[in-house]
Amino acid sequence: MTTLAEYRFCPRCAAPLSDRIINDGARRACTAEGCGFVYWDNPVPVVAALVEHEGAIVLASNVDWPEHLYGLITGFLEKNETPEQGVLREVREELNLDGRIASLIGLYPFPRMNQLIVAFHVVAEGTLVPGEEIRATKRIAPEKLRPWDFGTGPAVRDWLARRQER
Repeated sequence: MTTLAEYRFCPRCAAPLSDRIINDGARRACTAEGCGFVYWDNPVPVVAALVEHEGAIVLASNVDWPEHLYGLITGFLEKNETPEQGVLREVREELNLDGRIASLIGLYPFPRMNQLIVAFHVVAEGTLVPGEEIRATKRIAPEKLRPWDFGTGPAVRDWLARRQER
């Protein structure tokens, strides 16, 4: 998939794009007088679900990830969708489970992927059937769950800390 940052021409008027400093940051901008197009490259919102199902936390390995890598259920927020709707849709699509939001865990910048992660604790019911994007799942007892240092790992850390406080 090509990102706009890789484009050489303006999507509005087809003039060349060039790198410029705008609002104290490096941006790709149109060179045509009067066009004004600037590619801001703002973070993309992503929803994440820490899924609790039958007393265990469900982690998933996406088909595009290395086989040993597991994480929370994640997906891009879609047009006209609230984060709450999006996270429940992702749980349904990726695990075939019906969920309810127990709490918002938090918001987490993921600069490496230029994303802002909106993470929720979701309690789910039903028979777990991995969707086409999921290679495998594993269930972990909450007391054995350990956070990782990137992506959705900080949400796991915060959820575990709140759980321990209770």
